Amino acid sequence: MPAIEVRGLTKRFGPVLAVDDLSFDVPAGRITGFLGPNGAGKTTTLRLLLSLVHATAGTATFDGTPYAELTDPLRRVGAVLEATSFHPGRRAIHHLRMVALAARLPLERADEVLELVGLADVARRRVGGFSLGMRQRLELATALLGDPEVLILDEPANGLDPQGILWLRTFLRHQATTGRAVLISSHLLSEMEETVDDVVILSGGHLVLQTTLSALAEQAGRHAGMQVRSPEADRLMEVLAGTGVSARRLDPQRVVVEGATPEWLGPVLADHRIVCYELTEDRGSLEDVFLSLTSGPPGTEQDGSEGRS
Repeated sequence: MPAIEVRGLTKRFGPVLAVDDLSFDVPAGRITGFLGPNGAGKTTTLRLLLSLVHATAGTATFDGTPYAELTDPLRRVGAVLEATSFHPGRRAIHHLRMVALAARLPLERADEVLELVGLADVARRRVGGFSLGMRQRLELATALLGDPEVLILDEPANGLDPQGILWLRTFLRHQATTGRAVLISSHLLSEMEETVDDVVILSGGHLVLQTTLSALAEQAGRHAGMQVRSPEADRLMEVLAGTGVSARRLDPQRVVVEGATPEWLGPVLADHRIVCYELTEDRGSLEDVFLSLTSGPPGTEQDGSEGRS
């Protein structure tokens, strides 16, 4: 059984369909990227997973059990939905001990998780003086208090500098190798492509694709071809339409011809006397595939929670 199983999950806010018949799995021992543009429905889905809002239809379970019915939720699921839920006057260690006490967890666990996330040196600093990146780490420490089997993180790289992102990537990989299921959301595939094993891509509240990162990379390879810069880009698109190849405009003068080689495209340009300023290889990218998959109109959230998803 998957660590997280979502089936037919739907959420309406009045007339707005925020999540549309969504189904996907998150396996243990792997990092799953939950991806989509702003307004795609990611944050609402995570809130549904954690029983913070009620689903209109469908189910979301952890090893077959809804979050609201877990007997020890912090020992099963650790979640970070935002890095702002701190009292600014409270010290980091006191915040963690308060959460541990409420969850009937050992108080010494607070010191352990601060060490894990690299905040041991600032344990007695007031949270109000923390940077956004430090708050992200403190939220992560809070999620780890119960040594949970599942981690759910919403935009965990937000506010981190490059060194912090590298640390996060290494940290999450270690969590997955110990058997945890890790689900992380982002609106940037480029931010996640060196971190995740699998991807779940949303657009407009519904599932676009669930696959492995390696399979998505293969798809990106199929988008490789040649990039042409020409003042006659409109005519070039008309000529290419007659050849049956796939082409797309990047800007008024640039066209990407998928699957093309210089040996094939050069004679086409010459035969039709199309002026060419530049002809370069286009290797394709995961971000290109991601953008092509999510180019439809995004969903809309009634409560505004999707603004940073």
